[in-house]
Amino acid sequence: MALLRLLSLPVRAPFLTLLFCVAVVLGNHWNLVQPLFSNARGISPAMFWSLELLQVLTVVVVCTMPSLVMRQFSLLMAYSRFMTLMVNLLVVVTVGIYVLFLNLLSDLLVLASAVLLARLDLARVGVSLKPSTSVVMMAVIVFAGIGLGHVLPNPVQGWFTKNLVAA
Repeated sequence: MALLRLLSLPVRAPFLTLLFCVAVVLGNHWNLVQPLFSNARGISPAMFWSLELLQVLTVVVVCTMPSLVMRQFSLLMAYSRFMTLMVNLLVVVTVGIYVLFLNLLSDLLVLASAVLLARLDLARVGVSLKPSTSVVMMAVIVFAGIGLGHVLPNPVQGWFTKNLVAA
């Protein structure tokens, strides 16, 4: 019975399917953007994918376990005024540099929205998992989608597009 409930989860919580589809589209998009980004900025493909997957993992962890992340962050900030100032300065400078130099922030906002909607849908269905299990499940869904999107061909150079343009 538990296996049937697990297999019916994408039907009962359709935002999980949406999360997978968003990850597929992002994986395909990043596969198409990677050569342009590597040539323009001089970053190797391995470094590009490492940074993208690190950003994705960070988004999944922060959006899946916001209460635990914020609790640890608040404990660090409550340690002293100096630590509060240093942490705020570090966050503001890091986010500012990130927003200025990377134009891929919109992709991560879409992914964060999809992860939050999937969490909301799981709560609506009544699936309550431990935070670590939830992070692993969301990360597997997102990374599987990105991997599938990475191996998909360029949609602009497909058979359907060639026939539409020729007609």
